Amino acid sequence: MTSVDSGTRPSPVTASGRTADRPLRRELGVANAFSHTFLLLWAAMTVLPLIWMVVSSLKTNGEILADPWALPEALRLDNWTRAWTKAHIGRYFVNSAVVVAGSLTLTMLFGATAAYVFARYEFRFRQVVYYLFVGGMMFPVFLALVPLFFVVRNAGLFGTWTGLILVYSAYSLPFTVFFLTAFFRTLPTSVAEAAMIDGCGHFRLFFRVMLPMARPGLISVGIFNFLSHWNQFLLPQVLMQGDESKWVLAQGLNALAVNQGYAGDYAQLFAGLTIATLPVLVVYVTFQRQIQAGLTAGQLK
Repeated sequence: MTSVDSGTRPSPVTASGRTADRPLRRELGVANAFSHTFLLLWAAMTVLPLIWMVVSSLKTNGEILADPWALPEALRLDNWTRAWTKAHIGRYFVNSAVVVAGSLTLTMLFGATAAYVFARYEFRFRQVVYYLFVGGMMFPVFLALVPLFFVVRNAGLFGTWTGLILVYSAYSLPFTVFFLTAFFRTLPTSVAEAAMIDGCGHFRLFFRVMLPMARPGLISVGIFNFLSHWNQFLLPQVLMQGDESKWVLAQGLNALAVNQGYAGDYAQLFAGLTIATLPVLVVYVTFQRQIQAGLTAGQLK
């Protein structure tokens, strides 16, 4: 009788566990509701201005001034044409593409090479050199503008794309090395050892084996660097003065905002802003899965 009664009696552990789960589930529900509300507000604050910018670029100046929030009566694609040709946005766009392509190539090549060495090889003062690279992230660009100006000018690179490419690459290397070093450390050493046994040299091992394995991390940090280089305004404003034909897109948009603000051609201004924003949106939408994979893959082995 004692064994039967004890078997039918409810377990005190189970009962207390269910009681304790109720406030926990309630707290998790409140936290989820708060987080989802915050994310929705953040998404609205980010997406709605972009939509308003694109819609305004397809309207006339009269429609923008009469009702900024209304939809256009007809799609005014000539605003984009005028911004591309008359405001020279097309020329600035090509200049930015050349500078960003060159700086991104140098940054990824030297950054990946240095990160691989720091992650896979042992040598004297390795940690010292690595922390010198990482310490570069502590110095904002404002702190080095004056000496950087004189260094670039004395090197004969002032007002040239080459000087701008080298400066972009130098300022992107610390973050690139820091990010990729942690990523290379997560890659399996067994694959590298097997390649070395098969007669693969160090350079071939790096370019043929390790770099393809690190593709998620390379894509992630490459997109971050692309966004940083494409949106850079302060460095070209200081180092690319004089010849307007060599200006990058950020300088051209600044000039367009000043000129069209006084002229009242807001439709052309919004069209120029939309043209400058489209590459960033296309890159992010195209590679958003790779960005997430690269950020998470670096945390796991």
